[in-house]
Amino acid sequence: MCGGRGTRLDAPVEKPLVDICGRPMLDRVAAALRESSAETVRAVTSPHTPNTRERAADLGLDPIEAPGDGYVSDLGFALDRVSRPVVTVVSDLPLVAPEHVDAVVSAADGGAATACVPVELKRDLGASVDDALVFDHEGTAVCPTGLGVVGPAAADATIDTDADTDTETDTHSTMYLSTDTRLALNVNRPTDIELAEDRCE
Repeated sequence: MCGGRGTRLDAPVEKPLVDICGRPMLDRVAAALRESSAETVRAVTSPHTPNTRERAADLGLDPIEAPGDGYVSDLGFALDRVSRPVVTVVSDLPLVAPEHVDAVVSAADGGAATACVPVELKRDLGASVDDALVFDHEGTAVCPTGLGVVGPAAADATIDTDADTDTETDTHSTMYLSTDTRLALNVNRPTDIELAEDRCE
């Protein structure tokens, strides 16, 4: 998912094209997906990200041009054009790795799954936290990472999201809870760039 405006980042390029350790976030996420068990990788762009669409095409990602009406709307638009189950990942998760993708796919077990991290982990790192997305899981405050699987039965599921943050929580999905710091770093604000670059591999 790479069609959001990314206004909070205030970058000189479109958000998915922001460099982390010398590579655009889009490139890094696409590489992780290609090295995972995912069979096909597509980029969901919008009128807000024309340069990202060009870059996605250059990477062979076969872009889906969504209307740009917000994350939930664009996700629904994209899901209508692909077969399920489908892995979804936001472009502002630049340290996502193939093993993360495969672990969430395994947790979904043919259904749906949402990767989350403890809020305390994000705060300990100094990473930005959108309090609107925080929820309680067995006594621990957690938030979604933007990595998940939408399963065949998820067509009628409720997806709770804040469209400006580019993250999702499928309320009918399996929880995949991780304490891996790479999944705790969504690049939403300028300070998140430095945090991600400090942890590049």
